[in-house]
Amino acid sequence: MFDISVSYQKHSLKFHFEAGTSRGVLTEKNSYFIQIKNKKNPTQVGLGEAGPLRGLSPEFEEEGLAGFEKYIKSANWEFFPETLEEIPLFISHLPLGYPSYKFAIEMATFDYIQAKNGVYFDNEFSLGKMAIPINGLIWMGKPDFMEDQIEQKIAQGFTCLKLKIGAIDFEQELAILKNIRSQFPANKLSIRVDANGAFTSHEAAHKLEKLAQLDIHSIEQPIRAGLWNAMADLCKENILPIALDEELIGLESEDQQNQLLDKIPANYIIIKPSLVGGFSASHDWIQAAEKRKMGWWITSALESNIGLQAIAQFTAEYSPSIPQGLGTGTLYTNNFASGLSIQKGNLHFNPNFNRINPFHENHI
Repeated sequence: MFDISVSYQKHSLKFHFEAGTSRGVLTEKNSYFIQIKNKKNPTQVGLGEAGPLRGLSPEFEEEGLAGFEKYIKSANWEFFPETLEEIPLFISHLPLGYPSYKFAIEMATFDYIQAKNGVYFDNEFSLGKMAIPINGLIWMGKPDFMEDQIEQKIAQGFTCLKLKIGAIDFEQELAILKNIRSQFPANKLSIRVDANGAFTSHEAAHKLEKLAQLDIHSIEQPIRAGLWNAMADLCKENILPIALDEELIGLESEDQQNQLLDKIPANYIIIKPSLVGGFSASHDWIQAAEKRKMGWWITSALESNIGLQAIAQFTAEYSPSIPQGLGTGTLYTNNFASGLSIQKGNLHFNPNFNRINPFHENHI
C-alpha cells in the first residue's frame, strides 16, 4: 500500500434517449471510478468502474460515492498483489454483498499490474486481431421507437437482436416481433428477448408459447428472480430456451451457484461481471455452467466505455462464437472516447487508441 495511492470519483452518464425497461425508464446512470496509481511511477495507473443499477445491485442503496469510499477503505490494501497470479487471493478478501464495487477494485488491479494503459487482458482482441460477435440491443418504448431501432440495427449488419419486453402491451410486442420475423427468417436473424422478470408465474408459460411460434432464440429471466420452483417448472416445460440473468445476482459462494444451477435446468446463464462480483466470479459461473452443459454469454451492465473495454477483453479470453451482450457504449451523450467500435454486428478494439483517464477530466 505504501507504493500506491488510491482515489475515486463519480461520473453521471446521460442517456441519448429515455431507455425503457420493465423496471422503469432510465435517463441517467451514475458510475463510480477508482484509480490506483504508483507513487514512484505516476504513469502506472489502474482504472476500475463500479456501476450499480437501481433494483438490481445489492449495494445500490448505499450512499452513492460515500458508500463506494467506505468499501474502498475496507479493502486490505497492505496485501495489494504484485503479480496477476496474486489477484484472486486479494479479491477473495474483499467484503461480499457489493458486486460492482468489488468488480471496480478487481478491474483496476488488473489494469495496474498489466501496466499497458487499458489492456486488462492480453489476447487477440486486445491486440486488435479478433472481433467479438454481439447482439444489437433494442430498448423498450413506443412501437415506432422500437421499430426505428430495429431498422437501424439491421442496416448496421447485426444478425442477432435482443429486445427488452414486458413494459408495453404484450400484444404490441408480439406484433413487433411478428413484423421482424415476417421479413427475416430465423436462419437470417436471431432474436433474443429479455423480460427482466416481468411475467407472473401463472402467465409465463402462455406467453412463452406465443413467443415460441416466432422462432425466438431465447428469453432472459421470464419471471422475477428468487422463484426457483416456478422457474424450474417453466424450464422443464421446454417451451422456449430460458436464460437466467437476475437469478445469479447475490449468489457469491460456490455452494449457492451449484444449488441454483442444480435446481433450475436452464438452457443458458447470462453473466454480468458488474453484477456477479467481477472477473473471478464470472469465471466461476462459466465453469459451473459448462460442467452442466449449459450455454452462457457475457453482458455489460450499462458501464461507460471504460468498463465495457475491460469486460470485452475478459470476454475475449473465452473466444466466444455466439453473440455477446456488449454493445452499450453508444448509449450516452457524455461517454468516454475509447478504442471500441462496432462493425457489422461485431465489436472491435483498436490497440493504438490512447485511453482517456476520467481522473484527468473535471467530470464532477
